[in-house]
Amino acid sequence: MQSRLPRETRIAIFAASGIALHLGLRFLLHASPRIQTLPLYAVLLIGGVPLGLGLLRKIRDGEAAVDFLAALSIGTATFMGEPLVAAILVLMLSGGAALEQFAARQASSVLQALARRMPQAAHRKSASGMENIGLAEIAVGDVLIVFPHETCPVDGVVVEGHSAMDESYLTGEPFVVSKAPGAQVISGAVNGEAALTISAQKLAVDSRYAKIVRVMEAAENDRPRIRRLGDRLAAWYVPAVLIAAVAAWLFSGDPARFLAVLVVATPCPLLIAIPVAVIGAISLSARRGIIIKNPKVLEQIAECRTLIFDKTGTLTSGQPALTEVVCAPGVSREEALRAAASLEQYSKHPLAGAILHAAPQPIEAAASISEKPGQGLSGVVAGRSVRITGRAKADPNDPSLPPAPPGLECLVFIDDHFAAAFHFHDTPRKESRPFLMHLPHLHEVTKVMLVSGDREAAVRYLADAVGISEIHAGKSPEEKVAIVADETRRAKTLFVGDGINDAPALRTATVGVAFGSNSDVTSEAADAVIMTASIAKVDELLHIGRRMRTIALQSAVGGMALSLIGMAAAAAGWLPPVEGAIAQEIIDLAAVLNAVRVAWPPKRLTDF
Repeated sequence: MQSRLPRETRIAIFAASGIALHLGLRFLLHASPRIQTLPLYAVLLIGGVPLGLGLLRKIRDGEAAVDFLAALSIGTATFMGEPLVAAILVLMLSGGAALEQFAARQASSVLQALARRMPQAAHRKSASGMENIGLAEIAVGDVLIVFPHETCPVDGVVVEGHSAMDESYLTGEPFVVSKAPGAQVISGAVNGEAALTISAQKLAVDSRYAKIVRVMEAAENDRPRIRRLGDRLAAWYVPAVLIAAVAAWLFSGDPARFLAVLVVATPCPLLIAIPVAVIGAISLSARRGIIIKNPKVLEQIAECRTLIFDKTGTLTSGQPALTEVVCAPGVSREEALRAAASLEQYSKHPLAGAILHAAPQPIEAAASISEKPGQGLSGVVAGRSVRITGRAKADPNDPSLPPAPPGLECLVFIDDHFAAAFHFHDTPRKESRPFLMHLPHLHEVTKVMLVSGDREAAVRYLADAVGISEIHAGKSPEEKVAIVADETRRAKTLFVGDGINDAPALRTATVGVAFGSNSDVTSEAADAVIMTASIAKVDELLHIGRRMRTIALQSAVGGMALSLIGMAAAAAGWLPPVEGAIAQEIIDLAAVLNAVRVAWPPKRLTDF
């Protein structure tokens, strides 16, 4: 039966066994040199050859310059008749790769937890009773029962029952959300104490939880693309090592010093520590409700000096709020609101919720309700006719109408007489202004822009409320792209949008971040998707990226600095090849253990 251990782990175990057998034959049994070296050559043949071929393929593909040193070290040790050194190098590289896989598994434990939490079955309600079905059998419109403490299998809407759901694993926020008929439920949320009957709105494969798992798997499998930082460091490190190794050989006349320098310089901190740090940051982000789709965001987000925001749904809640009521003479604010709310309780118009929220209670029941497309809403409330419509459907010559305001508006008529004008704005999130104000001081942001397709008056209203001075209003998606491209040529940019109509701009920016509450989490446009529509999550992502970069550089540069000290000792003849290989293994372990810290959540991830 085929071993379940990864190839690198099997090679590392075989190499360690071969080296141990060699040492036993040499020091305990005092075997002949020919017998002593047989286990070492077996290690090179069975473990070193496939490992070396893999390194050569990477070098051929130009994947990473640092692999050249590793392959050169093994080849040189073998050629110079130092099988013990070559075997230790095989153990070092295969053991390092195995350590990376182990650290990555630990750092990405959130993915494993997500997979374990995925429900395997659902309870479908039918005319004949209830049946247990697999997730793949769920169809849109199916009525499902979610029992107490069960995980919701699909996205849907509650049709019966009252309970509460823990959505913290999906949103990163430690809240339990009450659920009643009409409330939305998301797959992956854990039900509370009472059963809920829901209507499935999506297939299981299209529901949010399944998509989070797929995105996390894609990020996990994207590790070959996350070594750009290491490759940039290798651009000077590899030539420096070769020059030092050749110089040590030429000045001493001893080829063993060439080998010793190469062995100590084998750059496992670059090969292993940086990928481990990135996987740890992906894991930490996921636990905070941030899905990293492109690992480049973690390297570049802290360097973004221009932040560009879409208006609706990012700096604002995306829900209009009633901000002003202009009443006709003789009509009170309460009267107008109560009359309008009595009709709007039957409407699905986007402004209905804002009116109902502002209206005094109780509201009346309405009769003869009519809501024809484009004509507004009308009905009878307490024996009086009430009509709610837009200015375009009112008499433009009516002298009782107030001047048209900027932003959204609706007019209320009672018994065919103007009663009130309601003015609405998409109000900013309460954290938007503090977040924007702290960017220049704590994140070195030099420019903040608001780019929107909305009218200038509405964009200016928001900009003044949150403290943004540069705005671009009334812009089409193509114009947004042009603006973002122009800014990106000047400095690295971060664009925050909703991931739908902002997709081209998200792709154009250095880093694109989408809020996932109103968009498909698998949107191809964004580099990162924030599952909870909270601007504070953008700040968390800034901190996660900066922290990852700092720790990755600590591991890589610190490991290289220790290697350079070892190289100097090797060049001077103080560190032979075997001892140099052991020293390098200790350096590798220290670098990787430091990189694993990225996955550990700090006490705070925001600073505003």
